[in-house]
Amino acid sequence: MKKIIFLMIIISLPLYSVCAQQNEKSNQSKGKEMSFKIQKTEKEWKEILTPEQYHVLREKGTEQPFTGEYWNSRGKGVYKCAACGAELFSSDTKFDSDCGWPSFYDVINNKNVITKDDYSFGMHRIEVMCANCGSHLGHIFDDGPKPTGQRYCINSVSIKLEKKEK
Repeated sequence: MKKIIFLMIIISLPLYSVCAQQNEKSNQSKGKEMSFKIQKTEKEWKEILTPEQYHVLREKGTEQPFTGEYWNSRGKGVYKCAACGAELFSSDTKFDSDCGWPSFYDVINNKNVITKDDYSFGMHRIEVMCANCGSHLGHIFDDGPKPTGQRYCINSVSIKLEKKEK
């Protein structure tokens, strides 16, 4: 019995170490609060966003795959932040990644988005946020098409398509 307990402790030490490191990194990023051009209270955000938008944009949630308005959209125009209207993505960079969320291989302007390490759910990803209001948009991955090789995997509820005039 003592051998089993000793073995369990030895096996769990590396896991504990990884969790502690991730928690430390998470706490470090919390201490360095970012400031954004648009500042609203949580009450104000709740008044202007739908409950689903609030969950995704302000609480860093994720909509269900293959359910969002834009995951399979072919509309032409500019995708803007649903919270503040900042221009984020062009329909010219949208592509079908078969992942269930709208995917883009580039942003309109690098100044309009910020990226941040995300260690939630026991994994490392790169979060994409609106640089104007700090809203969570989705994540970026290195499995996209040329020319960038990137895939901005974005929640439909976090963006609004402003269609081009024909």
